[in-house]
Amino acid sequence: MLLHLSIRNFAVVKSLDIDLAQGMTAVTGETGAGKSISVDALGLCLGDRAEAGFVRSGADKAELCASFDVSKLTLATKWLQEHELDDGDDCLIRRVISSEGRSKAFINGTPVPLSQLKSLGQYLLSIHGQHAHQQILKAETQRELLDNFAEHTSILNKVALHYRSLQQKQKQYRELLAGQQQRADRFQLLSYQVSELDEFAIGEGEFGELESEHKKLSNSQALLEQTQLSFYQLYEADDFNALSAVQNSIDRLTELQEHDPSLSPILTLLNEASIQIDEAAQELRHYTEQLEIDPMKMQQVEARYSQALDLARKHQVQAEGLYDYHQTLAQELSQLSQDDELLESIQEELISLEKQYFDSAEQLSLSRTKAAGKLAKQVESQIHKMNMVDAIFKIEVEPQANSAPSKHGLDNIQFKVSTNKGQSLDKIEKVVSGGELSRIGLAIQVISSHNSQVATMIFDEVDTGISGSTASVVGHLLRKLGETCQVICVTHLPQVAARAHNQMFVTKFSDKKTTETHMISLQESERIEELARLLAGDKLTDSALANAKELLQISNS
Repeated sequence: MLLHLSIRNFAVVKSLDIDLAQGMTAVTGETGAGKSISVDALGLCLGDRAEAGFVRSGADKAELCASFDVSKLTLATKWLQEHELDDGDDCLIRRVISSEGRSKAFINGTPVPLSQLKSLGQYLLSIHGQHAHQQILKAETQRELLDNFAEHTSILNKVALHYRSLQQKQKQYRELLAGQQQRADRFQLLSYQVSELDEFAIGEGEFGELESEHKKLSNSQALLEQTQLSFYQLYEADDFNALSAVQNSIDRLTELQEHDPSLSPILTLLNEASIQIDEAAQELRHYTEQLEIDPMKMQQVEARYSQALDLARKHQVQAEGLYDYHQTLAQELSQLSQDDELLESIQEELISLEKQYFDSAEQLSLSRTKAAGKLAKQVESQIHKMNMVDAIFKIEVEPQANSAPSKHGLDNIQFKVSTNKGQSLDKIEKVVSGGELSRIGLAIQVISSHNSQVATMIFDEVDTGISGSTASVVGHLLRKLGETCQVICVTHLPQVAARAHNQMFVTKFSDKKTTETHMISLQESERIEELARLLAGDKLTDSALANAKELLQISNS
């Protein structure tokens, strides 16, 4: 529940501290005194949009703090723990707004984004504004009110989950279907290209080998002639060859080594050269013996090498990359085949997902229909007590089997009412007057609040358009609600204020330079004076005070 609200430099409030109690608290005051300022401040604490105009004139910032006891608020406690913001049984929300319109938010001293304030706020309190009954005319609001009353969140989540799954699969199917002709054309082209490359079947690294072999065979005659000549000059020439020349030098220098030992390193080099020349000559002999001049093989290599170059030019790739290109096309062709198979698979999945969605939507319709009867009966009972004794209230739930699926199900939900005997039921916006709409809206809000899991309900002049005995019934409803949760009601009706367990008075003070709003808790004698003012106006007479005292006694009896 809300324990304390602190307001600094907000609108016409310079400084205001309010302690709140359990039960029903009525907030009354002069017209224009700022009775709804506390409601606006709480709205900002729960993530409403901030504006520079909220900061009191002359101040550099406005500061709002709301303190809650969350010891009995399971959902709020769980949220705080999940976000690592828990601080025992207390929760302090702080909002600071600069004169430039920038704002900062804090939960238990930790800076947080506004989205987290809104997320937590739904578990702390609910605010019913003075124009909330107008929202009842909207179809989505009627649906939300019925769903909240029915408390079938698990079914709603199931419908929304099946809807999202169906939407995602339908999107995938549409995308595949849209590209089907394009894929067919691409498949036909790839089939031809891959078939051609399959037939050639170039291996990985084969083109490099072909290129090397082609060069070798193209120059085989020159290779043979030059290697044979080199062998002859190194080893076989009778008149002169390199090996014999080196050997002769070794023989001569060996004799001279005795006269000059410094020739030894040179002899070592010549001996090594002799060995290397001999080995090179033997390798050349082996090479020439192995080297073939094969015109048939040359023709075969020439043909495959040329075909590889032709295919590379045709596909506009480097010949060295022809193998990788072939593999890429083959993989794409395989993927296109899989896409067609996937299209058939998705069609089968869609049938299954549609069945799951429609089954859960039907379950939701049944739950709504059941809850609609109960809610309509309770609303009708309450508005009878509010001087609409002949009113009939119904909630129609009509499944629209042929309509497009939505995350909210397939139902068309309409609140219908008849306010007079003999009058046929019709849509609520076509039948009721402003005052009747206020009563119906208030009845629905109070009934819905019984099912709410939040501990604090704020009603900001929701009794507008109500008076007399009807106001007394409204006060009774709110007091009864205050027995199970904390109710704060901004009102101008004495019949409602008298029903409250606690009453606060809002007054405005001006020194002709600045204006300030104050809020004070009223004792019993002060409550009687305030109720008398609400009954008779600013001039308090003995009869007005007597009537106020009697009203307070009756309301609390």
